[in-house]
Amino acid sequence: MGENKRKRGRKPKTPAEENKDFLYTTAKANDVASGPFSVTVPATETTAEPKDLSPSRRGRGRPRKVKKNKNPRPNIAASPERRGSRHTEQNGDFAHPTSATTTMAAITTTAVVSEPVSWETVVKVVPSMDAVVKVFCVHTEPNFSLMWQRKRQYSSSSSGFIIGGRRVLTNAHSVEHHTQVKLKKRGSDTKYLATVLAIGTECDIAMLTVSDDEFWEGVSPVEFGDLPALQDAVTVVGYPIGGDTISVTSGVVSRMEILSYVHGSTELLGLQIDAAINSGNSGGPAINDRGKCVGIAFQSLKHEYVENIGYVIPTPVIMHFIKDYEKNGAYTGFPILGVEWQKIENPDLRMAMGMRPDQKGVRIRRIEPTAPESQVLNPSDVILSFDGVNIANDGTVPFRHGERIGFSYLVSQKYTGDYALVKVLRDSEVLEFNIRLAAHKRLIPAHIKGRPPSYFIIAGLVFTTVSVPYLRSEYGKDYEFDAPVKLLDKHLHAMAESVDEQLVVVSQVLVADINIGYEDIVNTQVLAFNGKPVKNLKSLACMVESCDDEYLKFELEYQQIVVLHTKTAKSTTLDILTTHCIPSAMSEDLKT
Repeated sequence: MGENKRKRGRKPKTPAEENKDFLYTTAKANDVASGPFSVTVPATETTAEPKDLSPSRRGRGRPRKVKKNKNPRPNIAASPERRGSRHTEQNGDFAHPTSATTTMAAITTTAVVSEPVSWETVVKVVPSMDAVVKVFCVHTEPNFSLMWQRKRQYSSSSSGFIIGGRRVLTNAHSVEHHTQVKLKKRGSDTKYLATVLAIGTECDIAMLTVSDDEFWEGVSPVEFGDLPALQDAVTVVGYPIGGDTISVTSGVVSRMEILSYVHGSTELLGLQIDAAINSGNSGGPAINDRGKCVGIAFQSLKHEYVENIGYVIPTPVIMHFIKDYEKNGAYTGFPILGVEWQKIENPDLRMAMGMRPDQKGVRIRRIEPTAPESQVLNPSDVILSFDGVNIANDGTVPFRHGERIGFSYLVSQKYTGDYALVKVLRDSEVLEFNIRLAAHKRLIPAHIKGRPPSYFIIAGLVFTTVSVPYLRSEYGKDYEFDAPVKLLDKHLHAMAESVDEQLVVVSQVLVADINIGYEDIVNTQVLAFNGKPVKNLKSLACMVESCDDEYLKFELEYQQIVVLHTKTAKSTTLDILTTHCIPSAMSEDLKT
């Protein structure tokens, strides 16, 4: 009875069961993934004769002891099965057979040696993946605290993809303030120097090219698809952090609406997806299940209460950028209507505006003085339609089947300089105007578009212009909470009265004997000089340089004044510049 008692442990499997497990593992190895980016791995060839295959155990109990062959055959080299088993074990596809089984198979059968695996023939890739490149950029940002120099350079990596016409698309923020851009193709060890053709700050898209013909060999450009529908599957391809090779994440389109583009400080059509978009994914294509590009990954929402919210620039915005460049030879931007409007959802408000029950629209609150619309439209006009599309009381228009979207989408489909037919209601009368659309002119611009910041120095007082990058540099990413209230009010609500109007401030005071008592003046707006209003920085510099009065009198915000003796101020400026290693008293753009 003791001889028949089975030891503790798992029940040994019959050869049929072991072969069943082996086939199951092989099936999984041959079908690694499904979808547009499937990878097929061939099974390793085995010997012609069937043999006992014992998969490695992972259950409880000690492994089986295998008796060694006491009388091995002399001068027998390692069998091909041994070499093959090592290979498959490292790849995790198959379990290696035991030594006893291998030795017996070597004695009784003749091994069939498999040819080495060629990965070029094993991995099947969608052609659009080969068009995805890694973008290496060296940035040198301007220094808004010391406008006469730049910050320390730094490097970044992002993604891009090849399109027709020997061009590459990526995000604008990926190559902003670039000094050098290089591209590397998938599976290549060579980095190619790239040239930036156009940067669209509003839409966060940049276009690059490479002069080396070798870069374009063997690559098919990405084709663009139609605007996807909700729940359509999308795959984001790129080079995010966490590794050096290409990465693929998948999801579905979960929302489509007018989004706030963080980099461009604009509102354009955008797609929300639930695929992971991490740092480095920027500029990579979002591909549908037919292998066509439907967007460019560009930003994600990071918040403690949300998960898996990424945003993609859709094809209408991409095609607008490409056609704008092809039409004008440069990026001219997205036009705007140039008005601030109010919803008319309240019935009493509609009645007071003289609207009939069947009329819908939005009320004009303000019109930008620099916009062409200011010549024909008036405040309190009701915009009824734009280019023949009726506008609802909440400012939306029909968008595909069962969807609505903000009517600014219609404006964004136009190009700078195009005309649009606008129907308005004024004093119960319907009027139509053919309006020429123009780009937005902000009093405090959202970007300086790669140009160095302007500055002017006199007697240690550093004058400059205010922009969003300047506020961010001075007060951090939370500048909307920490910047001076009056600057924020002008940033959010003020409108430029003329195309060349700028907001000029005293950025800082470089301490010297002549400016004693003025050291604490920081980021305060300059309203007038010697009784004349300050229109922009160049006009201020011209007035100071040509001033023959005895004193220089600057009128600042909060009823402050700065008074300096003219001759002393001009004579001491050179010494102050030398002390602080400043090459010039004004930036190059003010000298012309």
